[in-house]
Amino acid sequence: MEIATKIAPIALALIMLGLGMSLTIHDFIRVIKIPKDFLVGFICQLILLPIVALCIALILNLSAELGLGLMLIACAPGGVTSNVLTKFADGDVALSITLTAVVSLISIISVPFIMFASIDFFEIEIVKEISMTGIALKMFLVVTVPVIIGMIIRHFAKNFVDNQASLIQKISVILFMLVFAAIYLEEWDNIITYFAQAGLPTLLLNISMMILGFYIAKYFTSGVAQQRCISIECGLQNGTLALFVGTQIFGENITTFIIPTAAYALIMMITSIIFIFILRKNT
Repeated sequence: MEIATKIAPIALALIMLGLGMSLTIHDFIRVIKIPKDFLVGFICQLILLPIVALCIALILNLSAELGLGLMLIACAPGGVTSNVLTKFADGDVALSITLTAVVSLISIISVPFIMFASIDFFEIEIVKEISMTGIALKMFLVVTVPVIIGMIIRHFAKNFVDNQASLIQKISVILFMLVFAAIYLEEWDNIITYFAQAGLPTLLLNISMMILGFYIAKYFTSGVAQQRCISIECGLQNGTLALFVGTQIFGENITTFIIPTAAYALIMMITSIIFIFILRKNT
């Protein structure tokens, strides 16, 4: 996965730059003004998702490598793609953007913490010399810094950014797809084997979280738009960030650990489109 791992940091930084250009201070103030909807999505994504992933890994008796790989995609925040699909689903786009932004910024702490805890739990020996602080710092450089730069650009060129908002979103989605297209092309001969190993656990994780998010939000959020948003946020993860973190932790031995992320990236696009189709048909 040499090509994919080399372009992942660049793609991730550009995706986060695009996210920053879609943000304003009001997106963060919204957390204080309407905390209930945000907290439901935040808890589902940051706490419930890794717990469900761990349960699936244990129930299916996955190998330590695949179990850790499942935790890697589970602890990744929602991606920009979720914002686009929330719009198509007539969900609360503002809430989606806020969740993506806040969880992404917190991920520089939460992702290394969950991954190092998972490494200890699955008793996996990491050859590469790494530290939680080191991973957090690298994530800060490719996640937080581009978001801040994007917000600064928006502040000084608001009209231009607003006019190009659709293009910026499309570029972010294309970058995400390019990273995983590179993985599928590089590993084409092994794709069937990978999906045989990781297809079921990733499918279970994706569908179970979309369903859990949908029904938890039904009882604890303001309305249907928020329910749809949180369900999609729970089902779509930032695979590019997961790939970047995996590269930093596992180095050249990343292939086995990244299998669930590659499988999840494809599965989540298919299931989310089906989900949106069902929602729009029943509206």
